Amino acid sequence: MSDPHPPAPPEADLAKVRTVPIAGRANKVAQPLLAHPPAGAQSIEPFLAALPDVLAARDLRAVIAAVAGAAGRRGVIAMIGGHVVKTGLGPLLLHLMRRGALTHLAMNSAAAIHDFELCAYGGTSEDVAAGLADGTFGMAAETGRDINAAIAEGHARGWGMGEALGRALAARPRPPGKDGSLLLGARELGVGVTVHAAIGTDITHQHPDADGAAIGATSFRDFRRLAAAVPTLHEGGVVLNLGSAVIMPEVFLKALTVARNLSGGAPTDFVAADFDMIRHYRPALNVVDRPTRAGGSGYMITGHHEIMIPLLVWGVDAALGGL
Repeated sequence: MSDPHPPAPPEADLAKVRTVPIAGRANKVAQPLLAHPPAGAQSIEPFLAALPDVLAARDLRAVIAAVAGAAGRRGVIAMIGGHVVKTGLGPLLLHLMRRGALTHLAMNSAAAIHDFELCAYGGTSEDVAAGLADGTFGMAAETGRDINAAIAEGHARGWGMGEALGRALAARPRPPGKDGSLLLGARELGVGVTVHAAIGTDITHQHPDADGAAIGATSFRDFRRLAAAVPTLHEGGVVLNLGSAVIMPEVFLKALTVARNLSGGAPTDFVAADFDMIRHYRPALNVVDRPTRAGGSGYMITGHHEIMIPLLVWGVDAALGGL
């Protein structure tokens, strides 16, 4: 006969984990390696005009035209994965925000962590294999402490996770990566920024300071905020999925469902584009295909982030008339 009150399964005691100082961690990405936004008289227009008018070149020009056409008129939502920040592309997306060509930024929490580390400590992207071997991967004390403290305060004050992290960075006296931070830049520019977590996927969840209730509540608030931003895509907006294979496509599909449920089927007739190094099932179906069946256009543009996203941003900048 089975025990009606079996003992609870064992749990790892995170209060006992061993953290390490971030100053002693070698980073693969630091401020001098980041991409530079367009400046001065530089223009990519002759290069884009010289491309053949077929296949991916035609699609890239179509997405550029859609983003530029939506600027100041309809919503442009960019959803990003962590690799986009790790490859130094934050300053380029920040440039689109400053030009009014990006109205909402939705990040998986890996992207938020990399952006926070670059801004607060000046570097990110550790050697995973080396840290995994001795159990120190993701155990930078300052990262876990500061991000989890920001999330806990956000939970207490009714903020979303993106808002909480942006506020925490704004409160730091002289963050070394201030000028290229998406979280901080979005806050300063009044651009919506949301962070979408999956419990157990992020290094900050390994730390003694992690509070599952706070993580869940602040990220859930950000889901509702993203769902409130999705209607701005109606009739001419653009949603860009930049390097998120699973989290953001799944979040977007549900946010779109909520928006259409509350708005009588809107938004429709928008452009959806996926930029990634390889083609994945969820972005193809949940961002590009299914959402545009009711009207609109979908594109999949495949290539390295550090090449394709600069082409997109520089192209939009040129289409908007340069600086």
